[in-house]
Amino acid sequence: MTRLDRLDALPFTREHRKLLFGSGVGWALDAMDVGLFSFVIVALSQQWNLQSGEQGIIASIGFLGMALGASVGGLLADRFGRRQVFAITLLIFGIATGASALVWSVGALIALRFIVGLGLGAELPVASTLVSEFAPPRIRGRIIVLLEAFWAVGWIAAAVIGYFVVKAGDDGWRWALLIGAVPAIYAAVIRFGMPESVRFLQSRGKNLQAENTVRRFERSAGIDAPELTELPATEDVAEEAAVVEPAVPARARLAALFAPVRRGQTIALWTVWFCVNFSYYGAFVWIPTLLVNSGFSLIQSFTYTLIITLAQLPGYAASAYLVEKWGRNRTLAVFLIGSAIAATLFGLATVEWQIIGAGMLLSFFNLGAWGALYAITPELYPTALRGTGAGWAAGFGRIASIIAPLIVPTLAKTAGLPTVFIVLATAFVIAAVAAFQLHDRRGQSIDDFDDAREDAAAPAA
Repeated sequence: MTRLDRLDALPFTREHRKLLFGSGVGWALDAMDVGLFSFVIVALSQQWNLQSGEQGIIASIGFLGMALGASVGGLLADRFGRRQVFAITLLIFGIATGASALVWSVGALIALRFIVGLGLGAELPVASTLVSEFAPPRIRGRIIVLLEAFWAVGWIAAAVIGYFVVKAGDDGWRWALLIGAVPAIYAAVIRFGMPESVRFLQSRGKNLQAENTVRRFERSAGIDAPELTELPATEDVAEEAAVVEPAVPARARLAALFAPVRRGQTIALWTVWFCVNFSYYGAFVWIPTLLVNSGFSLIQSFTYTLIITLAQLPGYAASAYLVEKWGRNRTLAVFLIGSAIAATLFGLATVEWQIIGAGMLLSFFNLGAWGALYAITPELYPTALRGTGAGWAAGFGRIASIIAPLIVPTLAKTAGLPTVFIVLATAFVIAAVAAFQLHDRRGQSIDDFDDAREDAAAPAA
């Protein structure tokens, strides 16, 4: 049995749980930053008399950073390792978020939000890649959806901070951003406490480190596996050590994403990422502001947003169950269709109970879709391309998250809220159609790639 076979055969152990929680806390802190800013921008708009164009630029510049961060972060993760990049990205966005609390001008805030975006954008695809490469194949999708569920924890924390801190006074938004600097401290924990991907280590010929990492997980499962100071000269180990993948240039890795065997999958995946980002950030970044502009008070707006955010948790729970029951692509498509229906209902809502009810449905389906999307993305690429494939899909999607915050305020003012949410619902439908084209690797090893078979199994366009 090879080293990777031994890793995949393990049950879900304490070490898996530590990795999931450690990555999940970083994920939650990312969400807290994005969520906090949706509350901060409401307060800033009132204090600094921001116009809708300025609001859109401040919101979008962070997503421009996220697009670049995701693309570069994925390339770096395939070159230098998942854990290293994960820790550095947390450090970058934590420090920049804390510094944002001290700004006195729109220009300085825009510059720092761009830096925050660089860290945020790189962290998410790298974290999901790292956890995917450790998770047991039979529950890998469920594990990644649970990782994505930490996003809801971060958004709920942001809503609580927004309610109790942002509205507490003129400097409330500054204190909220200082709280967002916590990732800078957590980065050290990530760097020294988490394992590097066995698959990455082995691809670089670091077989002793890879072997000791597998043994660490085996000991957690009750298997007697002492650490080694040198590898035994067994036939299996010698065979694995001989297979060392050279560091592939970034340009070649990008070209490989669009090789004939993967082109259809990459295009479909990028389509889903683009449309889901457009609709999610078009709605959730602006919900507090849209509610205030519709006549609700700041306190009412923050209260409704907190209630709507709570519905994310059951959405993730349902998705975590269904990705292993129905499969990744089917679950993703169904939740996207549900998101389209919920977005339409939210745009047509006129009274409080309709707004809250439709908003909760949108949270439920949209965040459940995000969980399935993060589950399926790393599974579509082999180890040498996994970080690059996940990072560039996320990076392309972030282009939509730049566009949406710029369009939504203007569209809401000129055409009204119903039109805004019908546009968002249309994007969800397009994403659902593309999701059905993605391969479902439920229960398979994440290394189980055969280019000839993949080409033959590709769905017809």
